Amino acid sequence: MPLAPERPRQEPLPDNASHILVVDDDHRIRELLARFLTESGFRVTQAGDAIAARSAMRGLAFDLVILDVMMPGDNGITLARDIKAMSHVPIFMLTALSDADHRVEGLEAGVDDYLPKPFEPRELLLRLKNILRRGRTIQPASDEVSMGDYRFHIGRGELKRGEETIKLTERERDLLRQFAQRAGLPVARHELSPEENTGSERAIDVQINRLRRKIETDPSNPVYLQTVRGKGYILYTD
Repeated sequence: MPLAPERPRQEPLPDNASHILVVDDDHRIRELLARFLTESGFRVTQAGDAIAARSAMRGLAFDLVILDVMMPGDNGITLARDIKAMSHVPIFMLTALSDADHRVEGLEAGVDDYLPKPFEPRELLLRLKNILRRGRTIQPASDEVSMGDYRFHIGRGELKRGEETIKLTERERDLLRQFAQRAGLPVARHELSPEENTGSERAIDVQINRLRRKIETDPSNPVYLQTVRGKGYILYTD
């Protein structure tokens, strides 16, 4: 699987270069993929397992995730389901040549495309570009959402009112990022619970009330972060 670059690149990447998260427990494959993609014009972040991938996605917004199926701990299928439950980011899955069952499971989990190993690098690049092109056509979403006087940058996790930066706790930042990535769609309470505390819906309600105090003019009568009876919450943006 020689991952030769499409062409040598010496100039810096443009600001709008697509950002790809590569998740693979094989350090050699991960490094080769990262080098190939960087030299093909993408920004790349690496993760060696599902825990590292989730941590990266809490701090950064990605345009696409490349995901290996077989990993220690949570495998690629489980991680793909978790990602699709909280984000619209496209997922490209790498599988062993004989893993037909995994390919079917991946597609059922919401994976956008897959490629068996070993693969031809040029084919990988063409498939990734096609997915990103479809994503830009269907979802021309910005990395920033507006709520009245407030602006939230999803990638940086930064909330501002005019030039003033509003201080957020890490939990508030995570919640607002989840809502912003699914703006206009209801999000169930159980999807907002941290992994180690999946049953604490009352704690989520408390966090939502605190978040409303930071983004609503009248938190008791919210305009943007509203309750959806029987479902959870929804964030409306301008």
